[in-house]
Amino acid sequence: MRTNEQSCLIPKEKVKLAQHYPLIVAETIGVTSLYQRMHWHDVLEINLIKSGTGYYIINGQTYEFEAGDIFLINSNDLHCAYETDNLVMLVVTFDPSWLIHGLRMDPELLSPFREMGRHYTNKLQRHNPAIVRLRALLEELHEEHEGQRRSYSTMVHSIVLRFLATVNREFRSSNPRKNAGNISERQLERMKQVIMVMEENYAKAWTQEELAALVFLSPSRFSDIFKRAVGMPPMLYLIQIRLERALALLETGGMKITDIAMECGFQSLTNFNRLFKKHIGITPGESRKIRSKNQ
Repeated sequence: MRTNEQSCLIPKEKVKLAQHYPLIVAETIGVTSLYQRMHWHDVLEINLIKSGTGYYIINGQTYEFEAGDIFLINSNDLHCAYETDNLVMLVVTFDPSWLIHGLRMDPELLSPFREMGRHYTNKLQRHNPAIVRLRALLEELHEEHEGQRRSYSTMVHSIVLRFLATVNREFRSSNPRKNAGNISERQLERMKQVIMVMEENYAKAWTQEELAALVFLSPSRFSDIFKRAVGMPPMLYLIQIRLERALALLETGGMKITDIAMECGFQSLTNFNRLFKKHIGITPGESRKIRSKNQ
């Protein structure tokens, strides 16, 4: 059985939603380190970029975004987000089974997710005139959710239905997209397997050959697919995992820096200090001092 600490490292999210109201609405400022890592989940997600800029990597595709952009994130989409400037995002996460009655009337209601990559894209076309309507619906949804006035859950439910119906009507492409250059679903599943192993065993002295062998690929082929799916080479991703874990341990203040380096899989203190400085911008000791002052 995994501890809570170990479970939080696994990028596959099992999102817990209330049975009577299986929806989460949150306004986020910036992107936490957790969501800068590749992850996927079992729910559907709608994102409105309220301000700022950044980019998403979704199933190997990079999408730059700015204020007003809207994204649809399908269940099991492999994705992460990065902020470049003053990002504020409205995130709506929901269980598709909440819409079961709507699906009886309109079986195509979830087509924007079901036909993602063929007739729809994760990033809705911002030049489409209907995008203005969608932004207004999401703002209204947020207001209803926050206000929690009488029958607010019914209002939110109806807004989600209207939002999806509008996307289905106004944003469907009649010409199926060709995804010859994209990563296949099977390749994505293989990369997810490797990511989960890396996240759970980040301290192991992995080689690229060993990681490639997990999914029966040659090291060069594996590296190419991983980089297209994640946006960085596999060994660099492993370093990022280790550094994030090291940052968490530095915050607690209970372990020596040498012990943290060994705990996180770095070969030596010198190697740890060099990589920490290169990727974080300061030394581990400086990071600990800064965090101590802020507490």
